[in-house]
Amino acid sequence: MSGGVYGGDEVGAIVLDIGNTTVRAGFAGEDTPKADFPSYVGCTTDGNFEDDNAMDTADGPTSVASKRKYYIGYNFLSSPKERMEMISPLKDGMIDDWDLFKELFDHTFANHIRSDPSVHPILMTEPAWNERGKREKLCELMFETYNVPAFYLCKSPVLAGFANGRYTGIILDSGAHHTSAIPIYDGYVLQQGIVKSPLGGDFVTAQCRSYLADKNVEIVPTYLVGSKTPVGKGEPSIYTKRANLPAKITQSYHNYMVKNTLHDFKASVLEVLDSNFHEINAGSIPSMHYEFPDGYNNSYGVDRFKLAEGLFDPSTVKGMDCTNLLGISQLILTSVGICDIDIRPNLYSSVVVTGGNSLLRGFCDRLSRELQNKVPPGLRTKVVSANGSLERRCGAWIGGSILASLGSFQQMWISKQEYDDGGKNCVERKCP
Repeated sequence: MSGGVYGGDEVGAIVLDIGNTTVRAGFAGEDTPKADFPSYVGCTTDGNFEDDNAMDTADGPTSVASKRKYYIGYNFLSSPKERMEMISPLKDGMIDDWDLFKELFDHTFANHIRSDPSVHPILMTEPAWNERGKREKLCELMFETYNVPAFYLCKSPVLAGFANGRYTGIILDSGAHHTSAIPIYDGYVLQQGIVKSPLGGDFVTAQCRSYLADKNVEIVPTYLVGSKTPVGKGEPSIYTKRANLPAKITQSYHNYMVKNTLHDFKASVLEVLDSNFHEINAGSIPSMHYEFPDGYNNSYGVDRFKLAEGLFDPSTVKGMDCTNLLGISQLILTSVGICDIDIRPNLYSSVVVTGGNSLLRGFCDRLSRELQNKVPPGLRTKVVSANGSLERRCGAWIGGSILASLGSFQQMWISKQEYDDGGKNCVERKCP
């Protein structure tokens, strides 16, 4: 290291991607993240600590402070605790609760990386619309609290583009909370072209909940079921409630587990049509069978396509004012239309699809067809998407893994010396 510039060392860099649904973390240069667990944190208060030895287990709570205990990881969140509230540290993709963020960070290194953050350079992802104050606070936290040797913040859409071999294009990220179209050019985000829509995974989940409620289907999450009796298709479920449930289960925990059940239903049953929903022949639609945790089971035909149709055509959603909502293809057209006319052909020819919501079957085929029909004549469109579900869901992390392992990237880190000399403001200069 010379002149305050970090030149890399023999210790592997860590790539950390905290999304609205899951946390992905692992070593740069690897194909898949070492850690992949929920970004929601269970929190108990008022001394309701049922498992005093939980801190010694691999996926257990990570700290106790002022009569609070935190539960992190699939193992602990799948089991209800007395008065456990489910809390997310993020709001609109940005860190909002810094205490919870530190819990997630500590848990990641203690239970998955199993190393001290002070010996690893850390590359973190951030949303394209992250605020300057939050970026500076994160930089300060990394160097002052965790004493990391080097740090770098990189925007998620840029990394998703890297993961798909694109430095210029439109990144369509359809995640849990929203869907966004973000143009990148030569590895930089064009801020003026960012367009967001609230039609994401949570929107589709809400559609599923409303549909099942109309069919008088009670959604019983896994944690409530002790045993179940097989029933015929469409018949009411017969199940026994699990014994020894805590007396006071919070509404936030119940909602979290119901949402997980709906997420599985959505991933297993829903599909996107390759054409407009109004043009389909209902008799030609294949049905899909699904069984809920309590034993209720049924087959779903045309409705499983209708539930996902709102992503592309918001006008099909009942009981919702969709006049200001853009469908997915319209998001891309709007974003490209804001950008300079000279780069529009390059953007249309590299539409990179990422995010867990894009894993709905038929999503990319429908998008490709709509763009071909709506893009001005003479412009070529190409939709680029990873084949595997992990690559699609963890696109930003994989891009960070590629970037942080490149030899040419090693001079781009913010070193500890640079931070000591220039303070937290250096994040704006070094991480555009």
